[in-house]
Amino acid sequence: MSTPHHSTVQLASVLFDLDGTLLDTADDLGAALNHVLSHYNKPTVAAKDYRPIASDGALGLLNLGFGSAIKQYDYEVLRQQFLHYYQENIAEHTCLYPGVAQLLKKLETNNIPWGIITNKPEGLTKLLLPYYSELANCAVMVGGDTLTKRKPDPEPILHACQQINVDNKQCFYVGDALRDIQAGNRAEMTTFVAKWGYILSNENCQTWQADHIIATPLDLLSFIN
Repeated sequence: MSTPHHSTVQLASVLFDLDGTLLDTADDLGAALNHVLSHYNKPTVAAKDYRPIASDGALGLLNLGFGSAIKQYDYEVLRQQFLHYYQENIAEHTCLYPGVAQLLKKLETNNIPWGIITNKPEGLTKLLLPYYSELANCAVMVGGDTLTKRKPDPEPILHACQQINVDNKQCFYVGDALRDIQAGNRAEMTTFVAKWGYILSNENCQTWQADHIIATPLDLLSFIN
C-alpha cells in the first residue's frame, strides 16, 4: 500500500492536515486540558493518554479528561476556558515533525504549491502558523469554520483547490485521521495516511481505504516525480 506509483498525471498540489501531520500540537492541547481540569480539582491526564486523541480538539480532550462527569458542567464554559488558555499558550511546546521542513522545501523547489486543510478553527490556525517560518509559503489554508462544512466532507479540500486553481484529481492529501482520508477520497485525490500522527494503538488505519500509508513525512518524496 505504501509502494510509490509514478502516475502519468502531473502532480498539481499537496494538501495537508495540520495537527498530527505537519505540526505536533498535542502537548499544548494537553496543557490546555490539564489547566481546565486543575481549575475544577480534577486529576490531570498523562501525555500517553491525551496524545493519541489530540486531533479531536477541545471536544475530544474535554470528554477524555472529564469522562461521564462532563454532563455536570456547562460544556460551553469548559470549552471557552480550554480555548482561552490554548490561545495564550499556543506555541509553547508545538513543533514541526521531523522531515516536514525538508519535504515542504522540496515541494517549493519543484514549484508544487502546498496547503493546509484543518478542522482547527481558522482563527487559531492563523494565530499558530506565524510561529513556524517553514510554513510561511503555505499557498492556501482552510480552517474548520472557514466554510459551513468541514472534514470528512470534501468541500474544504475542493474549495482549497479552487483557491489555488488546481485540478483536485491531480492533488495529494495527507492526514492522520479517518476523516482526512474520507475527505480526500471523496475529493478524488490520492490519499496518504500520516502514520506518525495521532493514531490510537488499537486503530487499524489499513481499513481507512487510503491509497498509501507512509511512516515519515520524507516518505512522501518517493511519490513526487
